[in-house]
Amino acid sequence: MSQITGPDLNIVRDRLVEVRNQICQVVLGQEAMLEQMMIALLCGGHALVEGVPGTAKTLSVRVLARVLSCKWKRIQFTPDLMPSDIVGTNVFDMSNNSFSLRQGPIFTDLLLADEINRAPAKTQSALLEAMSERHSTIDGTRYELSEIFTVFATQNPIEFEGTYPLPEAQQDRFLLKIKVGYPDEQAELSILQAYDSGKPLDHPETGQLRPVINVDELLAARNALSSVKIEPGVLRYILSIVRETRNHDSVLVGASPRGSISLLLASKGRTLLHGRDFVTPDDVVAMTEPVLGHRITLAADAEISGSTTSEVLQSILDKIEVPR
Repeated sequence: MSQITGPDLNIVRDRLVEVRNQICQVVLGQEAMLEQMMIALLCGGHALVEGVPGTAKTLSVRVLARVLSCKWKRIQFTPDLMPSDIVGTNVFDMSNNSFSLRQGPIFTDLLLADEINRAPAKTQSALLEAMSERHSTIDGTRYELSEIFTVFATQNPIEFEGTYPLPEAQQDRFLLKIKVGYPDEQAELSILQAYDSGKPLDHPETGQLRPVINVDELLAARNALSSVKIEPGVLRYILSIVRETRNHDSVLVGASPRGSISLLLASKGRTLLHGRDFVTPDDVVAMTEPVLGHRITLAADAEISGSTTSEVLQSILDKIEVPR
């Protein structure tokens, strides 16, 4: 089996296909979510995963960690969660009369932040530093995190009682907002059949999953993004979409330049995942809502009239000429 050692797009494509095939043995009917999770990993970004309970969000992170040969941890966010519960704290060791760091769950490769909007702003800010800088400061000392540190944060789109809205600065740190729906009928039937046969899919460690790539190979795959080409017309297409979010009548606050960069990276990630070496307008269109949907704020009259960010972004895409 060839290893990913440089920007060989053919090898990267083949290995990513193998990763996807392994994951799809366990996570059924959530192809769109899995693709966007892999794009976030490829681009070195974080993802906000929004969906009702029981739609395989936690399972997907567990499976990803196993297939990528990396560590993962889970934090259940609650109103009484403290920053030290995330980053860790210094503990006095009486045997040698000194303090030693007891690392928190943030010291891992993949972090599942479950129901992130249930923690207060002070706790969320501890995670924000790690997400933006990939390091954490504890008692004035800076600690580096994993090279592939990635946060998959979940939130329930329906239940808002006892929650704290994510600050705009923190939302902007998420490369993607992944919306998770229910699996289709055939996929859900396959899940039931697996349970009926005594082989539940939510226990991947007992199944036939195997590691496909390691951390070094994932970093090499990220480096391959620089080899993905984009024509000037498609680059300007990205810019036009983002700038139009700032001028649209239904938008109060449009996407920032970070949104432009994120849309470029996500489009390249999708290109690589689909086995091509050049970005097409279809890649840009497919990633527009996951990248920009959580980065724009609708005007009050648009919300009163029932408009959604999806509808506004679609109207922007309809308005801008697609490059040939």
